[in-house]
Amino acid sequence: MRILLVLVMLAFQGYGQDLSLKQLTTGSNTSLRGLSVVSVRVAWVSGSNGYVGRTVNGGADWQWTQPKGFENLDFRDIEAFDDQKAVIVNAGSPAFILVTKDGGQSWTQAYVNRDSSIFLDGMDFWDNHTGIIFGDPIHSKLQLLKTVDGGASWKDISGNLKPEMKLGEAGFAASGSSIKAMGKGKVWIVTGGSVSNVYYSKNYGNSWEKYACPIVQGVNSTGAFSIDLTSDNNGIVVGGDYLKEKENQNNVLITSNGGRSWTKPTMPVFGYRSSVAYISDATAVAVGSSGVDVSRDRGLTWQHLSDLNFNAVKKAKQGNLVLVVGVKGDIFKLE
Repeated sequence: MRILLVLVMLAFQGYGQDLSLKQLTTGSNTSLRGLSVVSVRVAWVSGSNGYVGRTVNGGADWQWTQPKGFENLDFRDIEAFDDQKAVIVNAGSPAFILVTKDGGQSWTQAYVNRDSSIFLDGMDFWDNHTGIIFGDPIHSKLQLLKTVDGGASWKDISGNLKPEMKLGEAGFAASGSSIKAMGKGKVWIVTGGSVSNVYYSKNYGNSWEKYACPIVQGVNSTGAFSIDLTSDNNGIVVGGDYLKEKENQNNVLITSNGGRSWTKPTMPVFGYRSSVAYISDATAVAVGSSGVDVSRDRGLTWQHLSDLNFNAVKKAKQGNLVLVVGVKGDIFKLE
């Protein structure tokens, strides 16, 4: 992959400072949607055509691999723990979960499901051992998998979620961020399609609550695509209609009670957005196929930063590194 020394400076009027997007890589035959930023130096990405990328120097250099035998898969989500261990999951059938413990040199198959209806959408971890994956419904039941050994094995816990999903309701695997795990056992999942809902568990997926999400919905291209929270109460959900990427009617909502109810911001994002991430308690970034937007007041008002096409945004678990990824192997650093 070609390393570019391109710095796109984009001024933010009204914020009293400038933000910039620094292009790190581009030009590869992969659309990146999986993104896990461990620290200011270590980050992993995953995407179509079986590609997985890793940096250990803050994005200056990237090492790329395609797990042998899985070169045709679309790895929509990745969870990394350090510079050596990561878990990846693909979208579509058959569904695979792979684990590496040597920086991507070799991969172990931890799970496979050959059901023609299986479609896994996203993954998150509470700690280095306990994690959860969700997928589209089979027989009206949201698919849920849980690990307690760092991804080495997975248990089907779909039966723990009692409410059945509506016909035409499903998840989105656009960025791996339609699921958010926090604290000791709390997790939120957002859906879309015919209806949009929030599914919430406070006990590692053992039991669930369901809340309506009044974002744009009604057809299979609409709904909630991403959720992030700074606490048990304060959060943002973004989405829209991916077939109408520049429309911004009711495609971002904010909550102050953990998703039980939602309100519209006074200034919305500027189009369909597939991923949102808090980069501080007050500042959030939303990305999508029609650009990048930033809010400095917990999602109440948004300013447009760029028209560039991105799929996902994440901040480091430890440190301030913020990366955005997209088509053609694009990886940018937000500064």
